Amino acid sequence: MSLPSVAVVPQSHTNHQPGGHDAVPAVLLLADGTLLRGLAFGARGTVVGEVVFNTGMTGYQEVMTDPSYAGQLVTFTYPELGNTGVNGQDLEASHPHVRGVIARELSPMASSWRAEEQLEPWLQRHGVVGIRGVDTRALVRHLREGGAINGIISSDGLDPTVLLRQVREAPSMAGLNLAAGVSTGQPYQWSNLCGAGFDTRLQPQPATPYRVVAIDFGIKRAILERLVAHGCEVAVLPADATLVQVLHHRPEGVFLSNGPGDPAAVASGIALARELLAQADLPLFGICLGHQILGLALGGRTFKLGYGHRGLNHPCGSPGQVEITSQNHGFALVGDSLPGDRVRITHLNLNDRTVAALEMVDQPVFGVQYHPEASPGPHDSDHHFHRFTELMARRR
Repeated sequence: MSLPSVAVVPQSHTNHQPGGHDAVPAVLLLADGTLLRGLAFGARGTVVGEVVFNTGMTGYQEVMTDPSYAGQLVTFTYPELGNTGVNGQDLEASHPHVRGVIARELSPMASSWRAEEQLEPWLQRHGVVGIRGVDTRALVRHLREGGAINGIISSDGLDPTVLLRQVREAPSMAGLNLAAGVSTGQPYQWSNLCGAGFDTRLQPQPATPYRVVAIDFGIKRAILERLVAHGCEVAVLPADATLVQVLHHRPEGVFLSNGPGDPAAVASGIALARELLAQADLPLFGICLGHQILGLALGGRTFKLGYGHRGLNHPCGSPGQVEITSQNHGFALVGDSLPGDRVRITHLNLNDRTVAALEMVDQPVFGVQYHPEASPGPHDSDHHFHRFTELMARRR
């Protein structure tokens, strides 16, 4: 079988791995036949996933450990990874969730007073496959024109025709329910106040903490820390939690978390959100996937974005106000599918006018598509956590 329409994107790279190890060739092959050659880093192996790109200039460790990136091969547009190493404070989960990493250059050493480990051995220890020496500018242009697409990274020396067959047989992100795979297996309590230690944005604490139940569709630690910093004590429940399990904790508010995959496929989460909406005075707050699940529970629809929003400088606006936001999503709500008599769109993404936030007209319910916890990213949107606690305070 001949390999159809293969394009080799030119790149330059050194002959040796950081740290003096011999270079191992690697390839990135997209489902449309585009082939890019580079060098392996991290773990050796072959992995398939959706190829996306993140435009942030910092925060690669937070990105790699964010459960919302499950099933994806992440292209970093910032030209060098590894320059700040990794540390235990910036983890968004206990281990990386990205399926693979695509980089232009890999720094041979970390230069940060916070670094506890070099990036490459950390990736090796967690089995994350990477490719470096790739012309990421050309790759991002390709993804912007053609959209996010499945791809395969391999450092196993496999024939490209075999790899192409494998990547074309892989399922599309559309229709995949990945939340169950990254959610907690057991309920747990979170009361870590600014556990990252580096973020000291503490808010005035109430005499009695607000009881919050968080539904974990792939929740980031930074979100839990921001909830605690705003005066909440959080019971985290699995993605398939029932209404009975939620109400058992006597919550003053319920939070629907971020997470990976297609929101329309998270049937149990949508069903739970509908039941929670029937508790008319119970404050609900959703971020990213949780925001989309709220919209679906309210009768809306979602669609897959061409190449998604992943970065730290996305402008979102409401009348008279603009927030620079951190974002990571590949799906969005269809604005005119939401019931106009019950739901108000409060913020739009100012790049493409997609729905960035919503609220219910007659209930204490709202959601934001972006990431107000800002890990990494700007702090413009932290006020959404304060809004959630205000709704709970009014209910007391």
